[in-house]
Amino acid sequence: MLPLATAQDIVGAALEHARTEQMPPMTVAVLDASGQLVAFAREDRSSLLRERIARGKAHGALNMGFGSRALVARAASHPHFFTAVTALADGNLVPVPGGVLVRDADGELIGAVGVSGSVPDADEACAIAGIESVDLSADPGE
Repeated sequence: MLPLATAQDIVGAALEHARTEQMPPMTVAVLDASGQLVAFAREDRSSLLRERIARGKAHGALNMGFGSRALVARAASHPHFFTAVTALADGNLVPVPGGVLVRDADGELIGAVGVSGSVPDADEACAIAGIESVDLSADPGE
């Protein structure tokens, strides 16, 4: 389970990391293991598609069972498969870093965080910072 208060803390820490690093306006989505939105924030001036991208990164990680960093290589080596999977997922699969699985102390999957607003590696760093701030394990899909 990923409680609301924990999800909100993840969002806050992810955005704090972005501000510390002077990133552009960011968007953060936290989903539980069933793919339901638990917490969300879009900073002022974050572009319109960022919400869908952040959710798509988190959903993609959950849908495939590994962080979106791993999706990059797989999408490059199997582009037709990922085109089909993205269509099956109704667009809820964005194969770039920034979708990070959340695991508890026992390694159980309890959710995913998707971040969008900067370059993919920076988005991923925000998600990891948010997850680690609440003493959970970040699984970006190395």
